[in-house]
Amino acid sequence: MRPVLADDVVATDQPVVVVQLAQATPDANDPIEPVNRAIFAFNEFIYALLIRPMAEFYVLVLPQEARDGVKNFLTNVRTPVVLANDLLQGEGQRAWITTERFVINSTVGIGGLIDVAKMWGIEGHDEDVGQTFAVWGAPEGFYLVLPVLGPSNPRDAIGQFLDGYLDPVSYWASNTDREEITWGRTLLRGVDSYSRVMDDLKKLKDTSIDYYAAVRSISRQKREAEIRNGAPQDTPLPDIKYDFNAELTTR
Repeated sequence: MRPVLADDVVATDQPVVVVQLAQATPDANDPIEPVNRAIFAFNEFIYALLIRPMAEFYVLVLPQEARDGVKNFLTNVRTPVVLANDLLQGEGQRAWITTERFVINSTVGIGGLIDVAKMWGIEGHDEDVGQTFAVWGAPEGFYLVLPVLGPSNPRDAIGQFLDGYLDPVSYWASNTDREEITWGRTLLRGVDSYSRVMDDLKKLKDTSIDYYAAVRSISRQKREAEIRNGAPQDTPLPDIKYDFNAELTTR
C-alpha cells in the first residue's frame, strides 16, 4: 500500500465551506455511484470499528512531539518514491529539493525523526506515480472508492500499486521475506495519517447534507491541486488523506 500524508488540519468552521463546495460541484464523474456508496459505507464501518480506535489510542499514548517524529521518519523513508517521480515528471528543481531534504534530515535530523530541512526553510512535497501519469497526460477516469483505501480513480489506483516498485524499502522487504516490515510501516503510517484528520472528518460528517458527496468533492479537488504542485485555489480545502495504500511489490 502506498501511504498518503496528512499534514495541517483545518479551522473549526471550514467543513461548512466544504459542504458548499460539494453541493456546488456539477461534474461528479461518478458513473458507478451506487457501488461506490456501498464501498464507502463499508469503509466507514471499518474506520469506526478498527482504525479510529487505533488512532485515538495512538494520540492518547504518544505526545504531539513523538507523533511528529513518527510522521517525519515515515516521510523521510518514502523519499526515494518522491525523488523518482520528481525525475519522471522532469522537475529538476523539485528533485534537488527532495535530495537536499533527505540528506539533511537523514543526518542532522537523526534519521528523519526531526524535519531540520523544514526548519531551514526547505519545504517538502509529495509525489506519486498517479501524479506522474497525470503530468504525462493520462486521464483520471471515473471516480472510484477503493475498499479501505478510500477515494481514488483508475489512474491513481494503478499508480498506488506501481509506487511500491520505486520504494527500495518495500522492495527489499518483499524480496527477503520480511513483509511484516512493509505491513507494519503501512499500518503505522495509516494510523498516523488518520489521527491527523479524524476530527476534521467528524466535523465534515456532522455538517454535511451528504457526507459521501462532500468527501468525493474534496478528494477530487485536492488531487487536482496536488497534480498542479499545490497551485493556489480559490477556496482552501482540508487534507483528508487517510493513507492505507500498501507499498507492496511482487517477487
